[in-house]
Amino acid sequence: MKKRVGLFGGTFDPIHYGHLMLAENAYDSLKLDEVLFVVSGKSYLKSNVSKAKDRLSMTSLAISDNSHFALSTVETDRGEDVDSYSYETILTLKEHNPDTEYFFMVGADSFVFMDKWKKPDVIFENTTVTVAFREGSSLEELHNKAKEYEEKFPGAVIVFLPVLNIGISSTDIRNRIREGQSIKYMTPDEVSLYIDKNGLYRG
Repeated sequence: MKKRVGLFGGTFDPIHYGHLMLAENAYDSLKLDEVLFVVSGKSYLKSNVSKAKDRLSMTSLAISDNSHFALSTVETDRGEDVDSYSYETILTLKEHNPDTEYFFMVGADSFVFMDKWKKPDVIFENTTVTVAFREGSSLEELHNKAKEYEEKFPGAVIVFLPVLNIGISSTDIRNRIREGQSIKYMTPDEVSLYIDKNGLYRG
């Protein structure tokens, strides 16, 4: 029986409870064996991202007490000057773990633009695309997009996963730190201590 692994990619700048709750929900709902947090190296979609070593450290601290969470450096190992593409990550992981079934986790806002990504066919061919959507998302739009993808990418398997809308974002955390406000209860204490110790997001 194949191992079932969720791929949760992102900059995690910083990681917060919203990320952790989404991952735990996916673990339960999809009956996964593990959720792999794939910290992005250089993101071609985002600029001014914190150093990879800091984002890796914070993510490691945040997931350390959960036995079915794991950290991947597959993207950061490529170097901070090399763009990270999801299809490359998936091919690398499949090469090293051919007996693993991967579930590629993507937010509803990103899902509707996946056909604009680099080589989306590789993602649909090699993973079950798992769409995390919140209350207020247009289910009709998402289902229509899923039908479009299933026609465009034969063999594509798409599942929908509702997630709690808890109103925490990395952007908000960074802004609060810059303004000298508390981020308690937004991210694990270990992450808050790391941010404070290393002076992140101050300037």
